[in-house]
Amino acid sequence: MGAEENCLFCRIIRGEVPSDRVLSTDNTYAFRDIEPAAPVHVLVVPRRHIAHAGAVGPDDAPLLAELLGTARQVAEQEGVAESGYRLVFNVGEDACNSVAHLHLHVLGGRQLGWPPG
Repeated sequence: MGAEENCLFCRIIRGEVPSDRVLSTDNTYAFRDIEPAAPVHVLVVPRRHIAHAGAVGPDDAPLLAELLGTARQVAEQEGVAESGYRLVFNVGEDACNSVAHLHLHVLGGRQLGWPPG
């Protein structure tokens, strides 16, 4: 069984695991984080399995642009586009990346401290 068959986010995209869908496009899927770190905490994932941001290559540029566009749409839809929001990619254990599928966190709805944590 390959990484895609066992991947939690691939299973969510396939509808095998329930999620609270926020937005869906041909190449991306956005859903609410089950342990939100802010009032708005949505994950934007590519439908194609990519392990993490460190595995993204030059050929993935159009997909990254679409991920960012989906994140912008989520921020607008969730009402945080004007007040501000944070976009976060985590890579590896030290960054607390718990699912090995590229995902972009969209965080907002309150003043977010710096540094993040």
